[in-house]
Amino acid sequence: MPRALITGITGQDGSYLAEFLVEKGYEVFGLIRRSSVVTDQRIRHLLGRVELIDGDLIDQLSLIRAVQQSRPDEIYNLAAQSFVPASWSQPVLTGEVTGLGVTKMLEAVRTADRPIRFYQASSSEMFGKVQEVPQTEKTPFYPRSPYGVAKVYGHWITVNYRESYDLFACSGILFNHESPRRGLEFAPRKIARGVARIKLGKQKELRLGNLDARRDWGYAKDYVRAMWLMLQQPRPDDYVVATGETHTVAECAELAFRHVGISNWQDYVFVDPALLRPAEVDLLIGSPAKAREQLGWHPEVNFEGLVKLMVEADLELESLTPD
Repeated sequence: MPRALITGITGQDGSYLAEFLVEKGYEVFGLIRRSSVVTDQRIRHLLGRVELIDGDLIDQLSLIRAVQQSRPDEIYNLAAQSFVPASWSQPVLTGEVTGLGVTKMLEAVRTADRPIRFYQASSSEMFGKVQEVPQTEKTPFYPRSPYGVAKVYGHWITVNYRESYDLFACSGILFNHESPRRGLEFAPRKIARGVARIKLGKQKELRLGNLDARRDWGYAKDYVRAMWLMLQQPRPDDYVVATGETHTVAECAELAFRHVGISNWQDYVFVDPALLRPAEVDLLIGSPAKAREQLGWHPEVNFEGLVKLMVEADLELESLTPD
């Protein structure tokens, strides 16, 4: 039975990846930070089928112990301070967790007594002020946030350890990927929940940031499959995971409102200056050509299907939740 260790297992991607690996017959371990607040709601249905280990990306010794305890064949490093706007208010923490935390995890892999295949969750935010359209594995990085800068460090240190120590280490440059498990602070989930609440009469307006920002949005459940495929290849490499399409925040909102029968969506949406970024990323669109050709990967859920899926999930959730 193959064994896998997932950092960030309680997050959106971690929960979908854990499900995917359990279904494939893996013994799955998840790294979680000790906290007085229970944050296992996304993986509660998996408790008993995954083993949780206390640890933190800023604590080197806890990572070494987690690797010793789980003895994994594969490690998926998904943990990070992952909310971009928060990286301006917490730039040092973002650098320590999202950047240096990768080095600490790689050190735990390098010093292990067994060969381990390592996956690093890189991000399209590394492209920032894009230097070419669409973005590929060879596009130069120009990050526009402390989060993006930290992800660039995590990406290149993964490449460096691969080349310095002959580790099987891959980076997946994942473009925006959403689901009903996404945090409420992220725009597509905020839209889905807001639309559901407006439809049910629980909310009167939806406040958003830059409506013109363009993103390449996919379904998180599709994207964790690409992570696994990277670690099944004969040689380690880095891959862009994207749909190859781009849509504005306004398009996302319009589609969500239309799905519940509201055509005059502009009457409900307001731009909140407090939600605008200090330095905006205007356009992201990735080329999945390499992932398609070398991994045999392609997304199964398109943008429209994703928005409808998320709105339906929040309609169900809000209809069962008292206001």
